[in-house]
Amino acid sequence: MTVPQPPEPIPGARLLFSLDPSVSHLNHGSFGAVPIGVQRAQQRLRDEMEANPLRFFTQGLVDRIAHTRRHLAGFLGADPDGTALVGNATTGVAVVLQSLGLRPGDEVLTTDHGYGAVGFSVQRECRRTGATHRTLHVPLTADDEEVVEIVRSGLRPGRTKLLVVDQLTSATARLFPAAAVVGVARERGVPVLVDAAHAPGMLPISVASIGADFWVGNLHKWAYAPRGTAVLVVAEPWRERIEPLVVSWEQEAGFPARVEWQATLDYTAWLAAPAGLFTLRSLGLDRVRAHNAALAAYGQRVVGDALGVAPADLPEPGGPTVSMRLIPLPPGVATTMDAAKALRTRIAERLAAEVAVMTWLDRGWLRLCGQVYNTPDEYDRLAVRLPALLAQG
Repeated sequence: MTVPQPPEPIPGARLLFSLDPSVSHLNHGSFGAVPIGVQRAQQRLRDEMEANPLRFFTQGLVDRIAHTRRHLAGFLGADPDGTALVGNATTGVAVVLQSLGLRPGDEVLTTDHGYGAVGFSVQRECRRTGATHRTLHVPLTADDEEVVEIVRSGLRPGRTKLLVVDQLTSATARLFPAAAVVGVARERGVPVLVDAAHAPGMLPISVASIGADFWVGNLHKWAYAPRGTAVLVVAEPWRERIEPLVVSWEQEAGFPARVEWQATLDYTAWLAAPAGLFTLRSLGLDRVRAHNAALAAYGQRVVGDALGVAPADLPEPGGPTVSMRLIPLPPGVATTMDAAKALRTRIAERLAAEVAVMTWLDRGWLRLCGQVYNTPDEYDRLAVRLPALLAQG
């Protein structure tokens, strides 16, 4: 079976970023990369803020945040009145959890593909309230129908007070059928929180069409926004129940302002986020998505071939625009979080490549991303050098 052909580069795209050219940045999914134009837009806002802090924070800032919120909600196909800006997806999850009013006997249901920090947040809230946390196992090879059936069988109406499901998983780079899962849960009367940390910018989505009670997504990963920019979208019946993690001066304004306003927070990342969408649209949204997905598929195959992984054993992401791919590492490699972190550091220091090394179900995995600043030769170099590094133990 032949290796997929890499996509043609998007002219000038690499020059939009200030990344160190001596390093192969193959892990866009973890922290993103902010285009230079967006960095400058944020710096202009910071200059404005520092020139007269009192005026910046007290004259029109709430309206500017609301305007930004409407712009981002429009891009995501979400109701602006039900959308709040937050620092990241994990913060949005925490807001939802502490607003539920969990009690002893209640449970929060997740899958074993969920993001680690979200799992910690669920566990903490359950300890605080006396609720329980239950996890469903979803095989990596499960198709959409199997995923839906696993969730259907795992729901306990009356006891399951929240189902948390990923739209695109971080640990396993797998696209889940979020809308179908939401539909099944709604039939059973179970609220759903969709963790869509990686969705904005990468996936063509309409939040409203998914129909979740709660949806969280980061714009600082694949939508080129400054870091610390995410949204929490809440269905209308829940909005009056949502409380911020910290109470501030917009508390009486209700949702979403009460969640957004955090006094002297640096709001410049949020206000500069539309510049990231402008960059994405200027490059061509469909073009960027197709390029990134094809490049990630190419990297998965060339590195997988170098490690002796059969094409059939390379996990499929489940969607044509998914720009992250997994490669199984040899047995016994990176089977713990500490070992995975150590291997990632070795690859960075010795191979000048930034990658994600994941541990899932006691198996080590390499996660590669594709982005407009990447080139096929970066994956080729990793493929040539990685097997020797792994052989050294």
